[in-house]
Amino acid sequence: MKKSILFTFVLCLLSQWSVAQAPKWVEKAKRSVFSIVTYDKDDKIQNTGNGFFVTEDGVALSDYSLFKGAQRAVIINSEGEKMPVECILGANDMYDIIKFRVGITVKKVPALQVSAVAPAIGAEVYLLPYSTQKGGNVTSGKVKKVDNIGGDKYHYYTLDMVLKDKMVSCPVTTADGKVFGVAQKASGQDTTSISYAAGAAFAMSQNINALALSDAALNAIGIKKGLPEDEDQALVYLFIASTQTTPEAYAVALDDFIKTFPNSADGYLRRAGNYVFAGKDMDKAAADLEHALKVAQKKDDVYYNIAKLIYNYQLSKPETTYKDWTYDKALADVRSAIAVQDLPVYRQLEGDILFAKQDYAGAFTSYDKVNGTELASPASFFSAAKAKELGKAAPEEVVALLDSCIAHCPTPITADLAPYLLERAQMYMNVEKYRPALADYDAYFNAVNGSVNDLFYYYREQAAFKAKQFQRALDDITKAIELNPEDLTYRAELAVVNLRVGRYAEAEQVLKDALTVDPKYAEAYRLLGICQIQLKQEKEACASFAKAKELGDPNVDELIKKHCK
Repeated sequence: MKKSILFTFVLCLLSQWSVAQAPKWVEKAKRSVFSIVTYDKDDKIQNTGNGFFVTEDGVALSDYSLFKGAQRAVIINSEGEKMPVECILGANDMYDIIKFRVGITVKKVPALQVSAVAPAIGAEVYLLPYSTQKGGNVTSGKVKKVDNIGGDKYHYYTLDMVLKDKMVSCPVTTADGKVFGVAQKASGQDTTSISYAAGAAFAMSQNINALALSDAALNAIGIKKGLPEDEDQALVYLFIASTQTTPEAYAVALDDFIKTFPNSADGYLRRAGNYVFAGKDMDKAAADLEHALKVAQKKDDVYYNIAKLIYNYQLSKPETTYKDWTYDKALADVRSAIAVQDLPVYRQLEGDILFAKQDYAGAFTSYDKVNGTELASPASFFSAAKAKELGKAAPEEVVALLDSCIAHCPTPITADLAPYLLERAQMYMNVEKYRPALADYDAYFNAVNGSVNDLFYYYREQAAFKAKQFQRALDDITKAIELNPEDLTYRAELAVVNLRVGRYAEAEQVLKDALTVDPKYAEAYRLLGICQIQLKQEKEACASFAKAKELGDPNVDELIKKHCK
């Protein structure tokens, strides 16, 4: 009996000695550990677990599986105070770690310092549990194995330490109190004495990048994601978010960007653009534009973007113009940009604004300056050509600019650039260069892999006819009719081509077929009369001419005068 009592007494002493021998820093360090509660889409508790702060402004680490599927989360610190998880900062589902930011309600929180070096094999280490009470059990153990992950920069640890479920995601520290690992569930054959920890430095390396919106692990969490730490990466992230997220989520991302990078003009410009696109909060948009100018290092870039925003706003034809957001305002702003630095892209916008104001001479001057720079492109030469055309310049001048437009296109010309060929074909027709026009129509046909409509065949038929390639003209107008048999203009054109090549009977039949579709088609009667004249059917011809006149054909009088005395 005395031995039993003595043994029990010794165990109690050993236990008291173990607690007493815990490092002095432990009690303070344990305050960095907290409990986590995650909630599902129905706002019901999904999971509970642990985590810990690694920065005094609220950055924390835990296990990814705790957050997977969660729509929101709160932490409960050692003093029982609740704080919301504000956003996810990075995650790795393979190693089951997550980095996030807590919306702290105090100026700063107690945080552990992440160890810069891995502890050696055999080193004494400590696991700090979550506890709302002073004291609390601190588990000690030793490092059994260190494996490299992420190349040789980061580590994964095997520990000689017993780990209970409630200890998962608690911090594992070195003897001097620096955290090196995030405790993980035991696995493998020996779960009674062996446990594991993912490197805390590895967890800290998990960040949101520009392509995070395509990250399946992050997308499995409904909680808001943070922005990339790098400004350029964050801007790319915003660009992707503008098309891949909801307008509401994009608006939140813009606010976060401005909060994170308050001296970046890009954030204010993008948010202003979002306000304008949404058609509301125009005062806020104007305020953001002013702020962008205030913080910008490159004022010309901001003036340019303001001009572009107002220009596009006016192009949308608002029912009521907001304050002074006119083309004149846009023009003044882009010229403010030019005054700082005369860049071709600024001149291009200047030309676009002048074009919208119908100042075609001024627009051409701007486009012409662009065409003398490295920014010269098919689009810039085309813009210059249209300005010349609408400015009533000689067709030859327009053709010359369209020649330069086509010359700047890569060969073979792709479908997206093919419309330039159509424009030049039409201008060639205007200056009676029918064979070059036909060549452009053919080039367009090839560029779009034959994906054309009836109207294309009609236009190409016109070029072929005037180029005296009558068989091609017949083939194209026949194809137009095949695609759109209801358009009687095509049938009349087919009759004209047949008349031109002396196929009078064929022309006659085409016209009679057209008149069965529309008995009041005046032009068809006039053309039918011409056919009948050629077929020596003067009486029938005069009857056809008379019917054309009755139906209001303005071009039949001379024919009646000549053939029906």
